[in-house]
Amino acid sequence: MRIHILGICGTFMGGIAALARELGIAVQGSDANVYPPMSDQLRALGIALEEGWSAEHLQPAPDLVVVGNALSRGNPSVEYMLNEGLPYVSGPQWLGEHVLRDREVLAVAGTHGKTTTTSLLAHLLDCAGSAPGFLIGGVPENFGVSARLGENRGQSALSPKSVRIHGDLAGKVHSDPGFFVIEADEYDTAFFDKRSKFVHYRPRIAILNNLEYDHADIFPDVAAIQRQFHHLVRTVPGNGRLIVNAEDARLAEVLAMGCWTPVETFGIDAGEWRARMLTADGTAFEVARQGKVIGDVHWNLTGRHNVMNALAALAAAHAAGVEPRALLPAFATFTSVKRRMESLGEVNGVQVYDDFAHHPTAIATTLAGLRARVGKARILVALEPRSNSMRAGAHAAMLAPSLADADRVVLLQRPELPWDAHKITAALGGRGSTAPTAAELVDALATEARPGDHVVFMSNGGFENAPRRFLERLAG
Repeated sequence: MRIHILGICGTFMGGIAALARELGIAVQGSDANVYPPMSDQLRALGIALEEGWSAEHLQPAPDLVVVGNALSRGNPSVEYMLNEGLPYVSGPQWLGEHVLRDREVLAVAGTHGKTTTTSLLAHLLDCAGSAPGFLIGGVPENFGVSARLGENRGQSALSPKSVRIHGDLAGKVHSDPGFFVIEADEYDTAFFDKRSKFVHYRPRIAILNNLEYDHADIFPDVAAIQRQFHHLVRTVPGNGRLIVNAEDARLAEVLAMGCWTPVETFGIDAGEWRARMLTADGTAFEVARQGKVIGDVHWNLTGRHNVMNALAALAAAHAAGVEPRALLPAFATFTSVKRRMESLGEVNGVQVYDDFAHHPTAIATTLAGLRARVGKARILVALEPRSNSMRAGAHAAMLAPSLADADRVVLLQRPELPWDAHKITAALGGRGSTAPTAAELVDALATEARPGDHVVFMSNGGFENAPRRFLERLAG
């Protein structure tokens, strides 16, 4: 069988390509924007990439076209596919039918923290010896790839006859788990399927990490997103488990719509799973469940938000049958995900990071974690408003407050940005400026940076490779 993936360089569709290749399927694909880390991963797998949307990329006709949700009617490849009557399917549906159907699925949903929490949960289960499969919206450094099939051992770990959610398993997973951990996105599935991606996954364990308004291009308000989350809740069976942020009122409203699955909650200030901060930056914390202390976690991630991610992953691993105390040492070996506060290096005393920021809350919590770690050292931020919601201005009013921990901000205001970024920089009280191009942004930061500074590039796109160009500029 030969498949062609439209939009193959997106993190999700690139993961689909990797899984299909591992299944022995001949894979090729095309995309308009090709940039690391996904382009590097695909080329390493020997998957042919075509740039652009030419109809010639679908000639000769593949056996199946897998369509990414970034494509819509009017796209030349889509129009050719429809006119020629080529068989096609969405990425989430293909995944559900060809990979997830025979697996015990653990899904991680939420506005923020999905990639980190999914990566951490896969790492914890891997350290427990279960060799889980996974598909993650980034490249976790512990694995080096965004997706793998893992071991499908047949018998369900959480089948009705074997489920023991709270059993003491001495750090071992139930026999024959066949776990698959997936980042469960609420974005829509495809131009022909407007349901959220995650309704295709049918998880037995689902994490609901948090819920805020996002994706202004497809959701009119937060209530519409809550409805999609409730669709996910409806798919989780009664012998499964929901792991829910106890501090999130919107998630409580989702559960109030109806819930048929046992729920465990987590939080720092509320919930059955609790953390007590041992350091201000979150690199050490104590974990307790139902008031009983389990032990301490020491790791390299910072910020309250990552402590919450850790609690969610630990609770989900426990629901899958792993004794949580045995997993605490595994946190020390977790090395996060590329482009999630990824340290790119230090030049002339200036530390440079690349972060996949897409929402003001993510910006604020990330910078708060860095501030707790670096103290009074200067933090410089380069911000590209690139997500659909950011470009539409849906979060503009929240941007300046989210940058409170930054000493200096340079915001990329390309000519096509439909709102005035100067209103944001003006609200920063002299700490902000704009640049019309990535090159001028790099120049502005290079002029400003001095030894001891921490420079964070924030964008959910390629940012024209600005972080590495900045490093080269410092070195040169």
